[in-house]
Amino acid sequence: MRKGQSLVSIEELERTDIESLLDTAARMQENRSAYAGLLTHSILATLFFEPSTRTRLSFESAMARLGGHIISAPNASEMSSAVKGETLADTIRMVSGYADVIALRHPRVGASAEAAEVSRVPVLNAGDGAGEHPTQAILDAYAIVRRHGSLDGLTVAALGDLAYGRTIHSLALLLAKFEAVTLRTVAPRGLELPKDLATAVREQGLRLEAADSLVDAVRGADVLYVTRLQKERLPAHVATSPGLYAVDHAALDALPASAMILHPLPRVDELPTWVDGDPRASYIEQAHGGVYVRMACLAAVLGASL
Repeated sequence: MRKGQSLVSIEELERTDIESLLDTAARMQENRSAYAGLLTHSILATLFFEPSTRTRLSFESAMARLGGHIISAPNASEMSSAVKGETLADTIRMVSGYADVIALRHPRVGASAEAAEVSRVPVLNAGDGAGEHPTQAILDAYAIVRRHGSLDGLTVAALGDLAYGRTIHSLALLLAKFEAVTLRTVAPRGLELPKDLATAVREQGLRLEAADSLVDAVRGADVLYVTRLQKERLPAHVATSPGLYAVDHAALDALPASAMILHPLPRVDELPTWVDGDPRASYIEQAHGGVYVRMACLAAVLGASL
């Protein structure tokens, strides 16, 4: 990534960009104190029009660990001038005069792209509706690489709401940039990976397979990636009953001992708490790694000298 670049979609990054961010994140995690004053004179604005725990706090933690400053609107849909009818474009025009970089979460697909067009400073997409969540995909990749050493040649089984879950959209686009990767999908009826996205990643070389069951999907897999039902975005006709899908003992028995279990969180009933004791459960470390990935992203777009 270059100085001043916004990050709206994983499609904007080359494989080398991703590898550079992962390498920087690893160095930052291994020697955090060496980067403590890297962004001393920089300001991050976090504008979140949807609820967030991990993404907002890890962005703010990342900037604080780099010595920068934060201004925040954690409930922007109710506590900003959006309540008065201000457009997102006008909000971004104002905030980009107050900060050096903006992390934006918004319920509308395409909101981050719109923001990036009018902003004077880089915009980092922290989730735009059912669209994308690029920094989440990079931190997912970071967790995988720290466990398996590489993304090339891996098999990833993805379970859950693949239609409206933005994290899997960005992850699929990221995996497509690597060699000989297989993505096996298991989704409730009507919540399969969007057809246009499936076509795009196939054309880029990702091996995409729809499995009949979770047990079938996890056999020989290196990663089990679980997502929740996006109830806040689901059409009324889609079933949302508890237990519609979930990780169970049969799936874990079929999952190789060398594999890892990831989840972008928050979880509901699709990932029972009893799984936490499994040595393959890696979602807490996955979330913690987001701080270092976002440190790397902030440093890159602000042109910090590493």
